[in-house]
Parts: sequence; C-alpha cells; structure tokens
Amino acid sequence: MTDLKNLYIVTISIHGLLRGSNLELGRDADTGGQTKYVVELARSLAQRPEIDRVDLITRRIQDPKVSADYAQPIEPLSPKSQIVRLPAGPRRYLRKEVLWPHLDIFADEVLRYLRTVGRTPDLIHSHYADAGYVGSRVAGWLGVPLVHTGHSLGRVKLQRMLEQGSKPAALEEQFHFNTRIEAEEVTLASASLIVASTQQEVQEQYQVYDNYQPDRMVVIPPGTELQQFYPPPAQWPTPPIQTQLDRFLTEPQKPMILALSRAERRKNVASLVQAYGESPELQSLANLVLVLGSRTDIAAMEPGPRQVMTELMLLIDRYDLYGKVAYPKQHQSTDVADLYRLATQTRGVFINPALTEPFGLTLIEAAASGLPVVATNDGGPRDILAACANGQLVDPLNLDQIRSALYQALTQPDRWQQWSEQGLAGVRRTFSWEAHTEKYLQQIRQLLQPKALHVGSALSVTTPAHRQRREVSTNPLIRAEHLFISDIDNTLIGDREGLDQLLAQLLVDDRAIGFGVATGRTLPSALETLQDWQIPLPDVLITAVGSEIHYGPDLVPDTRWRQYISHNWQPNAIRNALNDMEGLVLQPAANQRSHKISYWIDPQIAPQVRQIRQYLRRQGLNVRLISSHGQYLDILPWRASKGDALRYCALKWGFLIKNLLVAGDSGNDVSMLRGNTRAVVVGNHSRELDRLRTHPNIYFAGGHYAWGILEGLAHYQIPGFGDRPPSPLVYPSPIARFGSSSISGDRPGGPKQSTLQRALS
Repeated sequence: MTDLKNLYIVTISIHGLLRGSNLELGRDADTGGQTKYVVELARSLAQRPEIDRVDLITRRIQDPKVSADYAQPIEPLSPKSQIVRLPAGPRRYLRKEVLWPHLDIFADEVLRYLRTVGRTPDLIHSHYADAGYVGSRVAGWLGVPLVHTGHSLGRVKLQRMLEQGSKPAALEEQFHFNTRIEAEEVTLASASLIVASTQQEVQEQYQVYDNYQPDRMVVIPPGTELQQFYPPPAQWPTPPIQTQLDRFLTEPQKPMILALSRAERRKNVASLVQAYGESPELQSLANLVLVLGSRTDIAAMEPGPRQVMTELMLLIDRYDLYGKVAYPKQHQSTDVADLYRLATQTRGVFINPALTEPFGLTLIEAAASGLPVVATNDGGPRDILAACANGQLVDPLNLDQIRSALYQALTQPDRWQQWSEQGLAGVRRTFSWEAHTEKYLQQIRQLLQPKALHVGSALSVTTPAHRQRREVSTNPLIRAEHLFISDIDNTLIGDREGLDQLLAQLLVDDRAIGFGVATGRTLPSALETLQDWQIPLPDVLITAVGSEIHYGPDLVPDTRWRQYISHNWQPNAIRNALNDMEGLVLQPAANQRSHKISYWIDPQIAPQVRQIRQYLRRQGLNVRLISSHGQYLDILPWRASKGDALRYCALKWGFLIKNLLVAGDSGNDVSMLRGNTRAVVVGNHSRELDRLRTHPNIYFAGGHYAWGILEGLAHYQIPGFGDRPPSPLVYPSPIARFGSSSISGDRPGGPKQSTLQRALS
C-alpha cells in the first residue's frame, strides 16, 4: 500500500467548551470526555509525519459568563494543529440541545473557512450527532470522505431514560431526540467510516439504527496522556486539591473511593451514595470523594445537574455522611491527575457506576495512575477491564454488587496490588495515544487509497471491499476562482460537436473554474438529460427554476436555501386560487416540487402574467412568477429564482460576483443574466431576451448552443478559452438515474407542444 503524505484533516466538535489547556471538564453536561478526546486526538495526529495539518473546528462563544478563551478565532495546539472557532447562532454559550437550528449556518461557515484555506481536506472527522449533521453536509458538498465518532447515541440514551420512567413528551421537549436521531441516521448513511470505542458499541448500540452498516465500523479505543497520568512518586508533594478535600473529611488519611464525572443522571452517582450510605463497613474503611464538575451555586445550575446535585445533598443528609463524603465545588483540569494519584496513594479505588458508558476515559486515566477500578458492566468498561484486568464489573442498579466490589478492593491488599500493576501494563499496551493514532491512520490509509482508474474528467474511487462504498473526486468549488453556470436546454445542449469542444476545455485536470447548471427541470429530469448527453456530473445543480440546490458528487441538498425560500410560501393556497383560472393547466406531478408549482399556459386564453401576479397578491400570496417559451409558467416563493440561487451559491462558496459566468437562452434565465455577472446569451435565444441587449454585462453570441458559450467565454477572456486548441474528450461513466426515464411536460427537448395542445383541448 502506498504511503499517503501531507494529509489535511478537519475535525468538527461543535458543543462544549473547547480550548487547548485547562479544560473545564465537568463544568456542565456538554464539557466532558468528548472535549478532552478531540483536543488530544488533534495533537496526537499532528505529531505524525504523514499529517501536514489538523484543524479542530468548533463554535465561537462570546459570553461574559465563560472565559474569553472561547472567543478567540484561532488557538494553536501544536506546530501543525489548531482550534478554529466559527460563529453559529447567538454569541452566548448554548447547550447542545438548542444548537440544532443553527447548524446549517455553522456548516456554511465551515465551508467559508475552507475557502480561505484554499485547500480541500483529505477527510472530515465529526464528533457527536450535531457535528455529524454538519460533517455529512460539508463532506458531501466537497466530495471527501466523512469519518464519524458518535461518543453517545440518541436512540440508546432515549431508551434508557424511558426505562427509568421518563415521559416521552418531556424528553423530546428537553433533548430534541427526534432531531438528534434523524441526524445520526443521516450521518451513518453518509459516513465512510465510523470509529467506535468498543465492540459493544458496534454490536448493540449502533445496531438499533436503520442505517447500521457494521462493515463501515472499526473499534479504536481512545488513548490517554501517559505523561500526565502516572502513579504517585515516592517523594510526591501534597497537591493543592488536597486542601479542598480536607474541608469535608474528618479523617482525610483514610483510603479514597473516587468518583469523577459530570452531574448527569445517567452517571448514577446517587446509587453510589446510597450504597455507601447503607454500608457502615465501607464508611469505616474509606472516604467517598465525588468530583462532579465545577459549580458556584446549585440553584443557578441547569435543570438536569441541579436536580442531580440536590438529590445527592439530600442523600448525604439522610445517611448523615458529613465528614465522610467530599464534594468540592471547584477544581482545575490539572487537579484531575492529582485526584487519581491521591486515591492511589491512599490505596483506594476508582468507581464508575454509570447506567450507560460508551467508553469510560476516566477508567483508563485511573488505570494509568495505578488505581484499581470498579465499573459498570456496560459498553467501554467491558473492553477496558478485559484488556487491563484491573478491577471488577458490576450491575450499576445492584447496590449489593457495588458494595461487595468496593469492599473487596479495599480489604484485599494482594488483589489491590495485582490490579494496580495489571492496569499500568494494560494501559501502556493498549490505550496510549500512540497506539490509538497508529490504528486510526491504518484505517485512513485504506479509506484514502485510490483503487480505480481515471475515467474522463472524474475519478471513481472505491474503498476497500469490506466497506463497499464508492468515493469520487473532490468538488473543485473549494479552490476554483471562477464559477460557470449554464442553463441546460437549448444552451448547454443542442449541438453535439459544440458541447464536446466546451467540455474538453472546461473539464481539464486541476481546473480553476467550477461547473454548474441552472435549469427549470426537476433534479431527476436534469440528471437524466445530463446522462443522455454524456455530461459529467456538475459541481452544483440549481434545479426547479432556482428553488432547489444540490452540491457535489453525492448531490447533497442545500437545506439552508430551502429554509430561506420557505418564508410565507403557501403552495396549497396558490393552487386553490388558480384552480379555475382559464388557460392554466397544472403540469404532471413529476414536474411539481415542494417549492415550485408548474403550469402550462395558453397565452390566447390565460390572463397576462402581470395580471396573474396581481390576482395572487390580492389573495395575500406574494410569489414569483416566471414564464418561458410562451407556454410555461412556474410559480416560486418570492425569494427563489435562478439568479437568487446563483448569488446565494456565490456567497456560500466565496466567489466574487464578477467571477460568475452564466449562460442562458430564455425568460427563466433573466434573473441570473442581469446584474454584475458576466453573462452570455446564445445565438438561438428566445425573442423575450432581446430586451437585454443594452445591458453592459451581457454578451449576445452569434454561435448557437455550446458554440455560443465558447464564444462568450473567449469574449470575456476566461483563462483556457480561446487560447488553447480543443483536446479529445473521454466521457465518464453514466450518472445514476434519479427518476423515471420518461419525464414529459418539462422543458424544450421533447414533444411539449403537442402535450400542451392536448391538455388545453
């Protein structure tokens, strides 16, 4: 296998408080193991010689309630890695459950940032469901592989919370599970590789998803920083955190039962306190230390953590555990390693009693510190203890099991020593960052390894057989200087030889010009026509008269555009208003789209277009009417048109308006021909465009069809046109069909007139 070099990896982790040092782990439910993992992964990857650059992209937060560190646009992590913070929605800090409405904006900001980089990433790695949604869109736009790590899965969390008696409606209101699960399904369908932490995660958790595809999944356990987590040295000085613990404990020298997590219900800390409170033996043997993030006032915490902390306070009071339980309000990230070492020094034990545990990074950190563990018999702890043999697994709902396991660890010195030594050896063997990164890059090499031949202007690449997913060439829009958009019927197509000449000069290797189409056709019809004329898949398709936009080799829909044009769009009311208007006949269902209503119009019978517009306006229906070829009428949302869609694409991808090159032939092209674009009207244009002849930025070509486009591009002195002889063109494999092979009543190119006459007769 050929070694890959100079890789550019983009990782996306949107929620939580991300920074390169002093991570505020446990500050809230969103700032935990994932935030630590993504920072350490970025640093570890950047140390490898085959990696040229790692960008960890997250949300920029400008909020006086959090550190100003989270407002810095760029934060270096190492010479080859950095945190990039981009805006998404309000400036203030938001919990992950309320970020969903802002993710389309964030995706656009990621694209805008990559345009400034001027380089297409070799892959995008998303973390958690929200980043999976963004990553699947950006990777689809660019045509690069998506790698995804779920960290926690919505279906699994929902199921566990329902089993505990929570009400579905209340859960949906708080956690937006429907949105999250749909985003996870889309991500699973889009990803070339899913990185899981455990076999249980693959076999039991992902299996409940419709898009479960185990052949695309690989288990790579997270690593830990062995330079930070290690046993206490012989002459180890008392760490600062000890002072915080001493405030709570009557006998601070006793062994420590340490629990370290967020104040979250699924962490099940209440069961631990109950097990300890009901056991005089455990209370006499050890202190219980609960480090549950940082807080200033329980009453000021978010509802979930506030409820957890209130319950713990009530339990401590019920069992009269004062002087035996420590629950410090504040700690620094540097205190975490010291807490493990303190517990090891006292010959204590670490416990993770969570109801569900996708992995359990704290268990690895404890093992690396020489501290035996008791852990939930779920998810990651199974694999960790199988590799390290450094403790016991328990049923987190069985208090007797929890008490028994803790008692054995605290009363059997030989077993404690054996577990401590085995944990140290197991972590170094299996859970170092070096081991994680090596396994990760082995998978990436397979993913990026080209396995197919160049065909025409596109590159079809297949990943290894065990994944069975086709990859294609990346979208050149990210690096192109110019963007060429053409209407299809009677502009791009119509003359075979002229089209061959155009494509030969347009679709060259390392081209600096993006290629798109803007058509009145629906997406299935447009794809069918492109296939029939053997035209490679464009980088962007604007279809349905500008009401739909799709990008890249995966034809990813632009949902933000759809949301934007949906404002005040009332399709049912429009159809009802025009139902009895003479001279208008609805076209077949195949020509109707969610944001386009298409009619045949008989100009001899129907009112003029301006009269139809006025009529609809009086009904409170503010829409855009586009007529073409004297027989088609398309009704769109007021915000939608080819020209608006074109300019939206330019803004999204960072093109200057003057670098947009457009070509058309009929009335539905007017909105994109007018303005500061450089426009070409082909010689065989409809007479309705003659009124544009005085426009300074519109060139009327003498050549028909693609010959007229070539003439116009040479007129504007676009590099590569008019100064290079045509080269032979080899066509790519056909585009996959997206609908019926016989779509009638669309745009010129078929028996439209006879169909119209029959419909109106």
